[in-house]
Amino acid sequence: MAERKLFELCGTDPARRFSPYCWRIRMALAHKGLDAETVPWRFTEGAAIAFAQSKTVPVLIDGDQTVADSWAIAEYLERAYPDRPALFPGNPASLRFAASWADRVLNAGLVKLIVSDIPALLGEAERAYFVESREKRFGMTLAQVTADREAKLPEFRASLQPLRAVLMQQPHVAGEAPDYADYIMFGGFMWARVVSPLRILEESDPLHAWMERMLDLFGGLARGVPARTTG
Repeated sequence: MAERKLFELCGTDPARRFSPYCWRIRMALAHKGLDAETVPWRFTEGAAIAFAQSKTVPVLIDGDQTVADSWAIAEYLERAYPDRPALFPGNPASLRFAASWADRVLNAGLVKLIVSDIPALLGEAERAYFVESREKRFGMTLAQVTADREAKLPEFRASLQPLRAVLMQQPHVAGEAPDYADYIMFGGFMWARVVSPLRILEESDPLHAWMERMLDLFGGLARGVPARTTG
């Protein structure tokens, strides 16, 4: 049995892990060279992670330690395994802006393009919960949220210019090699890749080339996950 367990969000297909925050930690563990048993978790399975005093994943069990929330898990991994490759350049606080930008621009923009694709991946109970909770959050149907999404893509792509500008100068967000800044950004794009057939990035976009490099990391860890957008 693996020493570590990582609870990750999925739907009816346990191999199709799609939470952007879980992907941050899946990549962080690989970066640190740490194995973990990945445990599929679904929206209606709150009791399964109640021990962590959390209602959402990721949740990491590492020996006698239990940590919830992607940022807290990343900080824990950095403290607990200082001899492994560093996730943060100097200290975690240096990436607070990256995490905030990803949450409020990248993921906030993506959800309005892909949220209506997610129910098809869920079981009956999870689908009912997801649709009700998200339609309440948006104040409209999921189909209305993503209506005319092809026409909205240019504006969304333009919002990524700060990230694009960095990747026109260097191969990764962090520089020559990836660190947690890259995994923060990658989580959002991986979420879209897994749940939606909508092609978010044009092939000529420097972000597309970066995404291909990220998919190839750690022996193609992310590329091997079932996805609805490929290439």
